[in-house]
Amino acid sequence: MEDKEIIEPENSEMNINADADIPGNTHLSNPGAEDIIQKLQAEVDEQKDKYLRLFAEFDNFKRRNAKEKLELIQTAGKDVIISMLEVMDDCDRAEKQLTGSEDIAAQKEGVQLVFNKLRTTLQARGLKAMESINTVFDVEKHEAITEIEVPAKMKGKVIDEIEKGYYLNNKLIRFAKVVVGK
Repeated sequence: MEDKEIIEPENSEMNINADADIPGNTHLSNPGAEDIIQKLQAEVDEQKDKYLRLFAEFDNFKRRNAKEKLELIQTAGKDVIISMLEVMDDCDRAEKQLTGSEDIAAQKEGVQLVFNKLRTTLQARGLKAMESINTVFDVEKHEAITEIEVPAKMKGKVIDEIEKGYYLNNKLIRFAKVVVGK
């Protein structure tokens, strides 16, 4: 076999579309790219400023909210205390009457009026006493102090109440301490 020689035409050039052979650099970058970069940088700066302002505003909100919450906690019982001052005045008057009077019936009536005013004032603020005697013992509402032997029909029921349970606006705030039949 003969070696064949490949001959290329003399006028043929290799075209690989290389930009490196073209003088200058404007053809390598997009015209107006610097303007776009400045515009994007301005948008980033604007968003960063908005973020910092929003963060500062939220931080101020948290501080203000914590301060208001603390003030609310400190003055939460103010209304109840103010309404109880009238009962306290009645107690002072009753105490003065107890030391200066010998009429037991009048003293008893005066003390009963003070107790009734106290109950009425607390009920107006949402306090309600729990009815426990002769009800089925419920661990969600009652605290058993002791158990005593009772007839079969009273087993598992509250026989006596040592301390009343109370609701404040229909929420249990104190369990009733009770004696349960067994």
